[in-house]
Parts: sequence; structure tokens; C-alpha cells
Amino acid sequence: MEQIIAIASDHAGYNMKLSIVEHLKEKGFRVKDFGTNSIESVDYPDFGHLLASAVESGAYIFGISLCGSGNGISMATNKHKGIRGALCWSKEIARLARSHNDANICSLPARFIDLTLAKEIVDVFLDTACEGGRHNLRIEKIPIHN
Repeated sequence: MEQIIAIASDHAGYNMKLSIVEHLKEKGFRVKDFGTNSIESVDYPDFGHLLASAVESGAYIFGISLCGSGNGISMATNKHKGIRGALCWSKEIARLARSHNDANICSLPARFIDLTLAKEIVDVFLDTACEGGRHNLRIEKIPIHN
């Protein structure tokens, strides 16, 4: 089954996003790009919410978000129920985000990592499964139930 990856960025992550889209396509993934579409200044929540809504709906299993620090867009995506967005600045953080936290959105700090590392982080994130077990009990405690 062909897997489609959702992706979004603000202006600071735009160029890195384009390269990651091509990288994913070379690896056989289809990619749905939720914007932005230039380096013109935009507000990261606008694109983070589009991405998170798409993953939240179940239309996409995984998303990748990018902004300058990775923090802002990650904060926006994490406001959505069922989203577990992780700021990933190393391959080990990406592996743990998936294996221990079952993260479904990988947020990249475009101004703080180079493109080679960004691609490696994305590969690890997408290739790592959640270990389950004791981690599932912790994951179930993340949402606030009112």
C-alpha cells in the first residue's frame, strides 16, 4: 500500500520542506503539501493547523512540520486531539519519539539543522515503530479528558 505523508512549513522551513518532499518521493512516498508555498513571511499556526487537522482526521498516518525553531509549528499541531507532535533535532530523538511516544508528527527546526540531518531524522521517524507495552499506558495519559 502506498503511504502518503502530510507536510507543512512556514517561510523559514520552506526551502528545507521542498528538499524533504523530493527525498520522500525518491523513497516511494506520495506527499501532500499543506503549504506554505514561498519564503514570504507567514504565520506558522495557519499551516500547522492544516497539517494537524489532516493527520487528526486519519487521512494521513504521519505528518512533518517545519519552522525556524520547530517549536511554534509543533505547539500549534499539538493543540489537536490525537496529535503527538515531537520536536526532532537528532536521529535518536526521532527514534524515541516514535518508539516510546508513538509520535505522529515530526517537527523539524529548519534554522538549526542541516538538510542531510533533516532527511536522516525523517527517515528514522518514518522507519521506527512504537514499542507498545508500558509506553502505551503512558501515551494514553497524554490527552486531558474533561
